[in-house]
Amino acid sequence: MTTEAVGVSGVADPGQERLRRWRLVLGGDTADGTGCELSGQDVAMDGALAALYGRGDKGRPGKDRSAGLGASAPSVARWLGDIRTYFPSSVVQVMQRDAIDRLGLSTLLLEPEMLEAVEADVHLVGTLLSLNKAMPETTKETARAVVRKVVQDLEKRLATRTRATLTGALDRSARINRPRHQDIDWNRTIAANLKNYLPEYRTVVPERLIGYGRASQSVKKEVILCIDQSGSMAASVVYASVFGAVLASMRSINTRLVVFDTAVVDLTDQLDDPVDVLFGTQLGGGTDINRALAYCQSQITRPAETVVVLISDLYEGGIRNEMLKRVAAMKASGVQFVTLLALSDEGAPAYDREHAAALGALGAPAFACTPDLFPEVMAAAIEKRPLPIPDTV
Repeated sequence: MTTEAVGVSGVADPGQERLRRWRLVLGGDTADGTGCELSGQDVAMDGALAALYGRGDKGRPGKDRSAGLGASAPSVARWLGDIRTYFPSSVVQVMQRDAIDRLGLSTLLLEPEMLEAVEADVHLVGTLLSLNKAMPETTKETARAVVRKVVQDLEKRLATRTRATLTGALDRSARINRPRHQDIDWNRTIAANLKNYLPEYRTVVPERLIGYGRASQSVKKEVILCIDQSGSMAASVVYASVFGAVLASMRSINTRLVVFDTAVVDLTDQLDDPVDVLFGTQLGGGTDINRALAYCQSQITRPAETVVVLISDLYEGGIRNEMLKRVAAMKASGVQFVTLLALSDEGAPAYDREHAAALGALGAPAFACTPDLFPEVMAAAIEKRPLPIPDTV
């Protein structure tokens, strides 16, 4: 919990306000040094924080913090209601994740009453998917409703920009050299004819025109999303499923979605509903990237018009050399190959650096990608230009 996470109660004195915030953060131990007494709503806020972050035994310095939520669903549901009252949504989501991780509350999410009380986000969806096989039938309907709400929010945020960016990339990738006037790509035409610049007339005489091909309803590109469904990739699975559904809605892109652990599952026929895709995954288990890429390779019929996106932390449990040979073969045939260590807002997870370096040497650099950057990455791959790799790589 950070000082920014604590609400402001309108205290006029900046010094007192800082002490109040530190008192809430530090938990009121006699050694916290604030000497600040809480009152009113601050007491309730302090209680909600203490239930998650407070010390179980204040009389024993160095004792690990423990929870005061207990094991009953009603008490946790009340606590969830409290934190939604006292803290903004972004902080509520952090506290929920901490409660699940620190206090082992995953099993309580199997109860419908609990699911109705939580603030839904991508991380909660990942937790629900990992619990999918253990989830009782009475809970599954509520869980699907929670997942659907998150998916719909993500689609609203990402779909319009993704379609616009990729539609432009598809049109640009179909350039023609004898365009009609309204189809001329002036920027590229000028760049291609700069040698014909006439200083005395301050103009360029174009010998060659470059234009956009007219949009058609035919399939222009094939996209294969190949997603590692190991436990650490939960957020990536959620975002990739949403993007897969968006791409599948574009007539000019033929989209295939493949998930894998040690087995490979093709979920393409469920792409019209990303919630079905998500509940068709099985988070956790081993990893066999080579087997997954072998399947993807078998589905490629137009290599020069195909983009393969591997989303994985690259911890390979299969045959490493064969995996690299497959990537090299696909690239040699004309496939655009993209390697994402993660598709989330949280940066790269732990990943196999040796495999990442080997893929980079093959011309398929591995990097973490945020959902906001993903449309630009796909546009670059479609246009066969350098990928917009973040500076942090």
